[in-house]
Amino acid sequence: MNRHLIAVLLGLAAAAGCHSEAPPSHIFNNGRIVTVDPQFRVVEAMAIRDGRVLAVGTNTEIVKLAGSGTEQVDLGGKTVLPGLIDSHVHAPSASMYEFEQPVPDMQTIEDVLTYVRARAEKTEPGHWITLSQVFITRLEEQRYPTRAELDNAAPRHPVVFRTGPDASLSSMALSMSGIDAKFQVPNGEPCRVERDRSGRPTGILRNCARYIRTGPETSAPTGADRLARLRELLADYNSVGITSIVDGNADRDGLELYRTLLEKHELTCRTFMAYGVDAQAPMDRIEASIRDAASQPLHQRNDMLWLRGIKVFLDGGMLTGSAYMRQPWGVSKIYSIDDPAYRGVRFIEPEKLYQIAKLALANDLQFTAHSQGDAAVDAMVDTYERINRDDFPVREKRPSITHASFMSAEAIAKMKALGVVANLQPAWLYLDGTTLRQHFGVERLAYFHPYRTLFEQGVTVGGGSDHMQKIGSLRSINPYNPFLGMWTTMVRQPRGADAPLHPEQNLTREQAIRLYTINNAFLTFEEALKGSLEAGKLADFAVLDRDILNVPVDEVKDIKVEATYLGGARVYARPVGR
Repeated sequence: MNRHLIAVLLGLAAAAGCHSEAPPSHIFNNGRIVTVDPQFRVVEAMAIRDGRVLAVGTNTEIVKLAGSGTEQVDLGGKTVLPGLIDSHVHAPSASMYEFEQPVPDMQTIEDVLTYVRARAEKTEPGHWITLSQVFITRLEEQRYPTRAELDNAAPRHPVVFRTGPDASLSSMALSMSGIDAKFQVPNGEPCRVERDRSGRPTGILRNCARYIRTGPETSAPTGADRLARLRELLADYNSVGITSIVDGNADRDGLELYRTLLEKHELTCRTFMAYGVDAQAPMDRIEASIRDAASQPLHQRNDMLWLRGIKVFLDGGMLTGSAYMRQPWGVSKIYSIDDPAYRGVRFIEPEKLYQIAKLALANDLQFTAHSQGDAAVDAMVDTYERINRDDFPVREKRPSITHASFMSAEAIAKMKALGVVANLQPAWLYLDGTTLRQHFGVERLAYFHPYRTLFEQGVTVGGGSDHMQKIGSLRSINPYNPFLGMWTTMVRQPRGADAPLHPEQNLTREQAIRLYTINNAFLTFEEALKGSLEAGKLADFAVLDRDILNVPVDEVKDIKVEATYLGGARVYARPVGR
């Protein structure tokens, strides 16, 4: 028995209080098991007991551990990865997006208008038609539908085309919301109404959702409907090897859905929740929300469902023209920007951001903020730096920045010094890199999704999707297929582009795998429990249809999952012929 096997067995016995002579329930052998341990070893076999990895090693070493009741599974040379982790999803709402009817993929403005016309034919006049998360960067015309176009498509309906925090409204929608030439944003709140030269709203609203008076849903789902849809989505996450997720803006309703599935033993993804807090609310209400989250029973560590974070929105959207940038966005037809000095929208002033972040961290809640632009990233890093100077070391709290699409060398250096972690979504580089390069130019994108720099500088960065709508790993908005995400970080080839975007920021295969496994586990304080296949850790893993370490790089995005296991129990098996 080699020293690796002896060490892992002793470690398991000490950590779990188990007797080392107890046989494993399962042995998986004859495989290529990518452990993602510190040495990134690839081994042949793995033993499992009580939902955890008992040992990994050679076929000979592991088979010796078998007892009379041990089930042995021949992997047939297949490659195994630790269970994949998506660091940012919105599962409860995403699962309900097509509850009433399927929403087709939209490539052009005409696709959008065709959908609006079809909805208008089936909707009572005067009732709202809302279309969400069809990003303008992904339309051929690369712009918002105009107020006039929405008026012509549905003249008797208020229409809202929402994309992230921003929206384009029809004339009736503006009128029913009371947004006209005389409308003023109350109390200087971070809402921007774009206007024409006469002062009349153009229909483009930035971060003004609270003033859009949409009506109720035409068909309200029941609690059972919501549970069924969430269960279906989690199963689809499993089908691409995902065994853990981070809900990036959890609310009370979503928390109860997850809790119900947990109680029914139907929660098939371990879920870490960052509780969403409205930073525009008065400070006393914000404090109450944070203390309420800290007092929840699920704030206690639970390896299936854990409320451990607080999430706020610091700036607008990268894909909508409202991210808070160091330099002006520039006049743009794509984003309907005509002010050459416009830098985007910052939602939280510095003192309030400092108070919210410090209160969350003091209540043992990881803090994160939606921070797309480089100026927003600077603001978040500066806030953590200020807290750290208050004799309140932040490193062990693992303060986070969500999205951080645009960064800088200075911000990355401060993140390293403070222990700030980064939560990025590679699919945006793939889907939107071409439009961003067209708008900003190559030079300004030098620190756009700078994965290699983050790895080299020692900043822990994790990968996710920001999945918002639809079930289906490649048809969803945004796609949650982790192999597409890994491939994107390895080649940085935007869709429709004729060249990679800053290939000096490419990741190696090993780094790309770490992005979706051990790094994401570190982001959620769970690297001792999952993210790698080592003795004592949870037996979460996925069996692949090809060897991710050796296939041609362009095949990485096409990898399929043969089976997915959560705590040693199979939660997904690929149907024959699929």
